[in-house]
Amino acid sequence: MKLTRLQRYERVCGLPLSKLAPEFGISGTALAAVCRQHQIPYPGSGYWTRKSLGLAAELPVLPEASNETIEIIPSSPKPRQKRLLDDSPARKTKAVKKARRMEHHPLLSGVEEQLRKTRDIKEGEFLRPYKRILPDLISSEAGLPRALSIANDLYLALDQGGYRVHIAPPSDELHRTPVKEQEVEHKDRKYGRYHTGRIWGPDRPTIFYIDTVPIGLALTEMTERVTMRYLNGDYHREDSRLVQSAKPWQLTHSWTTEQDIPSGRFRVIAYSPKKGVDWTLGWQETQLESLNKMIPKIIETLQSSKNNLQRLMTAEDQAAAKRKREREDEWERYERREDARKVAQAQTDSRQQLAEIIEKGARQ
Repeated sequence: MKLTRLQRYERVCGLPLSKLAPEFGISGTALAAVCRQHQIPYPGSGYWTRKSLGLAAELPVLPEASNETIEIIPSSPKPRQKRLLDDSPARKTKAVKKARRMEHHPLLSGVEEQLRKTRDIKEGEFLRPYKRILPDLISSEAGLPRALSIANDLYLALDQGGYRVHIAPPSDELHRTPVKEQEVEHKDRKYGRYHTGRIWGPDRPTIFYIDTVPIGLALTEMTERVTMRYLNGDYHREDSRLVQSAKPWQLTHSWTTEQDIPSGRFRVIAYSPKKGVDWTLGWQETQLESLNKMIPKIIETLQSSKNNLQRLMTAEDQAAAKRKREREDEWERYERREDARKVAQAQTDSRQQLAEIIEKGARQ
């Protein structure tokens, strides 16, 4: 099919690429590649979400270039040779292997290595990797294998339900909510050196969509408050073997303090990544129940929360539109006041200049 560059731009602005691509006999990915090759911008997923809600959304501007004719040749599938039915045990074993579900979620591929490339940390501190575009996982070095296991089970269960877990692209303008790491919330916080330690967090949220509703996901190892003793130049848990085996004379110049350190237990936080929507749910494991066993209940709760979250998002969009109108009205009032002030000032200056001219003429 042959279309000019402008016609192609109008088509991709009218339908999502996934729905438009079959008309050309190619996939959505291939159509996106054609658009990039010819500098034809197309709306992102955030545009179609706002449009489905009946909200205003801006289309990307077509950059200036020659209006060339672009031809797309449909991709034809290669013919497959028919195979004779084979009931051999080897064939049955192969079929069973294909039917087996995916064991590792692709989003977590290579993540462990990146999380272990961390800034200098002390015992009892969370990992602080250099890379900032990673799945939203916060844990200590000792708790990292468990964190990856929980995240893998959760992401796979969501994918199996038809919800693709991914890192939000910048075009969606979604934000990560602050994550509270304390297992039991206290009035104060005593994590890290001088109780002002910062915890690493990714630059973009980890999200999935239920229809058009985005939901952010974060997994964090919780902290517990324990008594720490300063001994041999560093802090150690009061109940550790090193402190318990210390001689009385070794404790002469030691002291104790309280600190928040990783507990080895984890919490899943689901939240709205849309700015202005205050909605958060959390599930934390205990010594009696692990998060892996809670995953079916977590997914069921998230599914049932879709309508409520949709209402909150719609209300926020309406409130944002109202705030925008109020700002525009206030700006118009300000400009009118400024125009009136400038006119009055100009009239005053003119009268003053005229009076000076008359006075000067009278002297002469």
